[in-house]
Amino acid sequence: MTNANLYSALRQGFPTDLQLTAIETDQGLRYSWSDLERGSAMLANWIDSLQLPAASRIAVQVEKSVEVLMLYLACLRSGHVFLPLNPAYQQAEIAYFVANAEPAVVVCTPTNFGWVSKLAFQAGTRYVLTLDEQRGGSLLERAAHHRDVHTPVVCRPDDLAAIIYTSGTTGRSKGAMLSHGNLLSNALVLKDYWGWQSSDVLIHALPIFHVHGLFVAIHGALLNGCQMLWHSRFDPQRVLADMSRATVLMGVPTFYTRLLAMPGWDAQACASMRLFISGSAPMLVDTFERWQQRTGHTVLERYGMSETVMLTSNPYKPDERHGGASKRVGGSVGFPLPGVSLRIVGDNGAALGVGEVGSIQVKGPNVFAGYWRMPEKTVQEFTADGYFITGDMGTLDENGYVRIVGRSKDLIISGGLNVYPAEIEDVLNNLPGVAESAVVGVPHADFGEVGCAFVLAKPGVELQPEVLLAALKTQLANFKVPKHCRVVSELPRNAMGKVQKNLLREMAGKLGSGSN
Repeated sequence: MTNANLYSALRQGFPTDLQLTAIETDQGLRYSWSDLERGSAMLANWIDSLQLPAASRIAVQVEKSVEVLMLYLACLRSGHVFLPLNPAYQQAEIAYFVANAEPAVVVCTPTNFGWVSKLAFQAGTRYVLTLDEQRGGSLLERAAHHRDVHTPVVCRPDDLAAIIYTSGTTGRSKGAMLSHGNLLSNALVLKDYWGWQSSDVLIHALPIFHVHGLFVAIHGALLNGCQMLWHSRFDPQRVLADMSRATVLMGVPTFYTRLLAMPGWDAQACASMRLFISGSAPMLVDTFERWQQRTGHTVLERYGMSETVMLTSNPYKPDERHGGASKRVGGSVGFPLPGVSLRIVGDNGAALGVGEVGSIQVKGPNVFAGYWRMPEKTVQEFTADGYFITGDMGTLDENGYVRIVGRSKDLIISGGLNVYPAEIEDVLNNLPGVAESAVVGVPHADFGEVGCAFVLAKPGVELQPEVLLAALKTQLANFKVPKHCRVVSELPRNAMGKVQKNLLREMAGKLGSGSN
């Protein structure tokens, strides 16, 4: 049978000369294509030596490094399931993920080894290794003793490649199961739709614990044999310094607002660039237009999810499916990608007309198989005819462009990261003196959206917003903590007693950037 292992497909994209530079880091390190091949082979051979059951989960909560990329490739090669976790997650969050996924291997930073290993061993994990940003830790020490040649395990297209955790409004995280076929089909479509070329040089300044940085950016570069300029984190000055050598930048709206704030950012700085891509959060039309005016480039916005990878995109070149349209429209996420079927439906499930707001539903080879160990939830999220219910609300205009107008699940996307109000509300409601809380998103020029918490105090209790926010920071990753907090005497409710978050959003929108 033909091997559908995703690594085999990515490997075919490597250049003939494996000694060419594949990745150059912001620390001055250079990795050749041979280094990626050999390093991932050694890690894959170490994984094989553990004799794990097929499709075992390998959970990874470490800082960004090229070695993490090699570990991801090694998981693919060995036929196991990569489970990336945000380094900002705290103990309670990690405890849930480990208990739910039951990973055979956990890799963490050396500084977190004490508490992570305790949680993991209690959950039945057999192996806990460490990896830091400076190529140190027990993982690489173990792998160093293994051969640098490895034959990828034979996989079928529907074999599981990764689990990406994404929360629901209940606050309980769900593991989206993505197969080798899901990920490869999407990468191949984007290869053509975004006009990837082997001569491209990608600035990779995204995190690699979610779909955008790990799958969209890295798969694009590897599948096309493109060099990456690897930034451990986004720094506008470093991006500006590398721009003259690059052709592609993928980012979240925050990247673009911060670059626009730099006095040296103009058309000359972007002279070698081919494409700027933005996603993971809505870009304000004002940012879209200012970027166009300042640089002469038009940002390409697209739309995707953890469960589906990329779904839609503004065109890079004329899209013959839509009369040769090539315009990128601010505030729109473009057309459904080739192979993706997208529809907008009303409450009764009937398709809606042009300009009507409804639920976005999708189907295609990129759509995930379901949620890890949640068969009932999986059934709920798919229609009888196989469409995935995204939870996003949108419209189609007369030219076929998709616009996202809201999220039925109250999701907040801040700086490209998903924030779920119910999770924050649950923590707030358990703080001393808090009777009830409600969290909504408010537009923000830098982060796209930020959270705003409205808190109702128990009778006779006086609450301080800054104290509440400080308490949240001890229990939640920092990106989840609202930027604003207001203690109120009542929460607006409808006749059924439900909090009217639309009214709270109006109140939140009036807050200044420095308000509490």
